[in-house]
Amino acid sequence: MKLAELRWPAVKDLPKETPVVLPIAAHEQHGHHLPLHTDSILLQAILDRAELRLSERILFAPLQWLGNSHHHLDFPGTLSAEPRLYLDLLRCQLENLLTFGFHKLVLLNGHGGNRVPGAQAVFELRQAHRHRTDLLLLMTTYWENASKSDFPDGFLQSSMGHACEWETSMMLVLRPDLVGEYGALPAVPQAEAFPTAIQGETTKDRTVFGHIGAPAAASPEKGETLLRLFTDGVIEFLRQVDRRKL
Repeated sequence: MKLAELRWPAVKDLPKETPVVLPIAAHEQHGHHLPLHTDSILLQAILDRAELRLSERILFAPLQWLGNSHHHLDFPGTLSAEPRLYLDLLRCQLENLLTFGFHKLVLLNGHGGNRVPGAQAVFELRQAHRHRTDLLLLMTTYWENASKSDFPDGFLQSSMGHACEWETSMMLVLRPDLVGEYGALPAVPQAEAFPTAIQGETTKDRTVFGHIGAPAAASPEKGETLLRLFTDGVIEFLRQVDRRKL
């Protein structure tokens, strides 16, 4: 079910155990070859595919395209909300849904920079309603729900980068008209210098091109595989949420 297409009496009559998904993405630079709206395009495609298979069980709110992307502001075209403002915006929207009586809420994320404020928003909201025993408040990122054992051979990357093999491949399926020349782009290492720490950094600290990963390895065939795996992972996650008894 799509919240944007319902009338308010229909929302009022929905069972309150219906899981509600608030999708969050971004509008930010994606290197020399992908459009600024890449994260939102990719997450919307996964939402559309998932909604077709879960339309009677899950309520999907409209995708929120503005994200926490301050680390990309060195690259023109990026639009971003201040981290604290973004956190409060997410928490406010989740609080709205609690006001309507829903108690299974999921932030479904499509941008790495949203992870920290998204997790904090869920944490703060739960503490504000700490005496309730009927709440399930979750934040998850779509690519983290795919079964890695199902990945076929042939991928250079084993994790999501930025404007990388994975994202470029999916955009070649969804919007090839928006993909620029990528075949000669150099690979930018994904490995972080301090893997056990969270480092305060900007994207420019890691890449002059704007991408991180290996976009030259992308293909439409890989894109179809990724979209299937990521959609299946999201669907299974949401089915678990739906089955959860509170």
